[in-house]
Amino acid sequence: MSQETKNDRSYYIIIALSIVLVLMSAAIYAASQGVLENDTENTISMNGYAEQKIVPDTATLSIGVLVQNSTASGATAENAALMSAVIEELKALGLEDREIQTSYVSVYPEYNYDGKPIITGYSASNSVQITTTKLDKLGDIIDRSTAAGANQIGGISFSVSSEMQKDLREELMNEAVAEARLKAEMLAGSLGVEITGVQTSTISDSTTSRIYYDMPREAKDGAETSTPIQPGESTVSMSVQVTYYIG
Repeated sequence: MSQETKNDRSYYIIIALSIVLVLMSAAIYAASQGVLENDTENTISMNGYAEQKIVPDTATLSIGVLVQNSTASGATAENAALMSAVIEELKALGLEDREIQTSYVSVYPEYNYDGKPIITGYSASNSVQITTTKLDKLGDIIDRSTAAGANQIGGISFSVSSEMQKDLREELMNEAVAEARLKAEMLAGSLGVEITGVQTSTISDSTTSRIYYDMPREAKDGAETSTPIQPGESTVSMSVQVTYYIG
């Protein structure tokens, strides 16, 4: 057999195999589309929602010290002394190390931009983030921190701890699923069909945090009374989407 004949035979074999592969791909695609249509042809989807308002058990706020000095080392030393005094006050109130976390530290030059920029001094900033369940001490935390030298207080964010959310999750899930089922049964009744099973379900939950308190960059001095703080309520919610088989 000549080389040319062999090449022709190989060419036809490749063409034949290509045609077979195309036909197989088309058959697989058609089958998958048929399965997809069968999966969605006799189903209905419905959402369910449940929420509960509760008093949050956790608060987060930022406490910082900002100082200015003619030298970087002077600004750093003064800032360190003041922040150490603030942290001592926080621990004296019963806060533990795990509730106090450094969130920001910086030292940067201050410029006079009248013409050519000239360094006129340095600013040192140090902030800690407080995360605590001692909500009854929030007013004292702010007042004693500012008395010790803090001059930057961030917004207080109230939230619900994961432990409290865990206790609510099963109850909210049952309520959301029950609502989805009721709505699906009403729709199925209107259509003259019955629910025969569940195809798929998805769950999502959320908690709305609440910002209550915000102090300007320069903290208030000389407060005669304790700063009042009220946590209010947060909302814990859960939603489900359920796809039901109908027949």
